[in-house]
Amino acid sequence: MPESSRKPITLVRGLGLAASVSIVVGSVIGTGIFLKTRVMMCNVETPGFVIAAWVAAGFLSLAGALTYAELAAMMPRAGGEYVFIREGYGRPLAFLYGWTQFAVAYTGSQAAKGVSFAIFLNILARGALDRNYFTLHLGGYDFPFGHLQTIALAIIIIATLVNCLAVSVSGKVSVFLTGLKILIVLAIGVCAFLLAQGSFAHFSLSGAGGACEGVEASARGGMAGFGAAMLGALWAYDGWSNVTIVAGEVKNPQRNLPLALIGGILIVAALYIFANFAYLYVLSPVEVANVAKASSVATEVARKFLGPAAVGAIAMAMMVSTLGSLHTGTLSGARISYAMAKDGLFFRPLARLSEQTRVPVNALILQCVWSCVLALSGSFDTLTDYVIFAAWIFYALNTASVFIFRRRMPHAERPYRTIGYPVLPVVFLLGAGWLIYNTLVATPKQALIGLGIIALGLPIYFYWARRNPVSYHEPLADEDS
Repeated sequence: MPESSRKPITLVRGLGLAASVSIVVGSVIGTGIFLKTRVMMCNVETPGFVIAAWVAAGFLSLAGALTYAELAAMMPRAGGEYVFIREGYGRPLAFLYGWTQFAVAYTGSQAAKGVSFAIFLNILARGALDRNYFTLHLGGYDFPFGHLQTIALAIIIIATLVNCLAVSVSGKVSVFLTGLKILIVLAIGVCAFLLAQGSFAHFSLSGAGGACEGVEASARGGMAGFGAAMLGALWAYDGWSNVTIVAGEVKNPQRNLPLALIGGILIVAALYIFANFAYLYVLSPVEVANVAKASSVATEVARKFLGPAAVGAIAMAMMVSTLGSLHTGTLSGARISYAMAKDGLFFRPLARLSEQTRVPVNALILQCVWSCVLALSGSFDTLTDYVIFAAWIFYALNTASVFIFRRRMPHAERPYRTIGYPVLPVVFLLGAGWLIYNTLVATPKQALIGLGIIALGLPIYFYWARRNPVSYHEPLADEDS
């Protein structure tokens, strides 16, 4: 068959509603639900305010998800947020978003998850993996390489290989791993209520006298403390927008994307609030605040009904949770690079789809390589801390674009319209603005470095834009595939 007469290879809409919901839930539930309650108790000092912070963060996330649902149903294309920014604000800002995600945010997150998986496995193995093969000394820094690094790289590579299969296979894996996560969180909560000795009287006590290891005094009590607790909870809720990035592969996207975003956030919020009620039923506020930084509230709660086996059980739970987040992050992150390449703003081979599986294998491989580099460098924690500030800027820009599209495209087909418009988008924007301001005031150096990382993308954008002055939009996926 002549090359010109071949049907172009497109993405396949192979993700149903269950897979789409699992991407939201699986991306959001990581280690935050196991780790954050201790710091939040130190921030706000009472169980009531801890629960209030989880509820408020869930409501703010839901407000964002309700707005994103309208955008995703309007433009169900690969890249999600990248597409919203491109259509709302133009190619330069869209490229800076994509650059930040590829260079630091997604790849750094994947590196962190790979290393975390290895650490949790080492805890399960009682330290048997603490062995280095060699250490490189470069530029005054030490770069060890041993069992832990090998496992971290291996799990990142395995997640990539799984996602090189058909997207329907990736969706089934996501459903399975997310189901395990939900069962684990439910099991911890149910066992805490049924098997551990606790008291609802804990909810009337204060944790003000707790040790609060590693928590700054400036982040304890008052509005500053509640703001810090909200940031912690929002970190635990982060990732719900990932499903919009794979929108080009979701079946019946006009229906399933809004349902996945809204349903996913509601599931996560219910699990988080239930788990925290269980934690605070078993441990008094002071006991929560006294938990060592190296441990977790979930471990101390599980210790009440599992005894010494709690450490291994929670390590295994965090391994499963981390693996699920790594899988969904690998799936979604590569679609941003793919969308940029389709626009002529990144390496052209990244826009190619596998003829066998019709997924962006080249984009997955490049993402894997850079994630592995960051994992070996040990710089991922610092880098991802820097771009948390940037992430909320992009969340705000995406949410604000709903007003731009309502004005610019008043008659466009909108299969789903934001519930509570314009109030809920404004609530989300006010929350995002407060968090951005709070970060600038509390950690100005971190925020400015984050902006610097974004700005580094400008010369790269001008290079690609000169080479490809025309914007190439990817074809929609085959609806019948």
